[in-house]
Amino acid sequence: MIAFINVNKTYANGTTALNNINVSIEQGEFVAVIGLSGAGKSTLIRCINRMHDITDGQLLVDGVDVAKLKGKQIRRFRRRIGMIFQSFNLVTRATVINNVLVSLVPDLPMWRRVTGIFSSNQKLKALEALEKVGILDKAFIRVDQLSGGQQQRVALARTLAQSPDIILADEPIASLDPVTAKLVMDDFKRINQEMNISVIMNIHHVEIALEYADRIIGIRQGEVVFDGRAAEVTKDVLSYIYGGKMEEAAASAEERAFHVR
Repeated sequence: MIAFINVNKTYANGTTALNNINVSIEQGEFVAVIGLSGAGKSTLIRCINRMHDITDGQLLVDGVDVAKLKGKQIRRFRRRIGMIFQSFNLVTRATVINNVLVSLVPDLPMWRRVTGIFSSNQKLKALEALEKVGILDKAFIRVDQLSGGQQQRVALARTLAQSPDIILADEPIASLDPVTAKLVMDDFKRINQEMNISVIMNIHHVEIALEYADRIIGIRQGEVVFDGRAAEVTKDVLSYIYGGKMEEAAASAEERAFHVR
């Protein structure tokens, strides 16, 4: 379980990104975090794996006080949490399987890290992860030969190979065309349901959030202004979350997709 208890986050420049956040997320939930750009969506999910430190309050993951972790404790903790980015964060000149194997490097003894030699079991684990996202046939192809959607699936496979309990996704389909975006979202949904992995996703595409997520958290100016089932989200709720700027939000999402076409 993830629990935000009176959490605040203020950046060094004085900007308040999160204000008195109180949210609990159970294992296996699929949660979409929506709101205008700059509302605090990315900050919220990045606090979970300590990419950002909270300023006040308490953030617990299965009873672990995340803010109190140090050094190796943080690295071990992050092994349980996969992170998917909009930019994929892949080594494009390397093969698909080598990109997936990168997630297993922290578990290697030093001599394997230095030599880059992986065991047969680790290679099998990487191939199984690729099979789960439907691109096993691309295992030995260089990443720069793949489409954007296939690259995002490599990133998802890399995360699955580390056997996470939680997947955080920061605008994972923002740079994909609508057809490819739905295919990638199908992967997220299937993994969530079949493997009981919690998925917390920051997403600009409201209609896709409502279609795939079980639960919607709406953030406006750093505060949670809606937290409920996707089926409970109405036009009035969306207007409240976006402060009457739904058109601006839709245009922003469309602009992101346009830049990669």
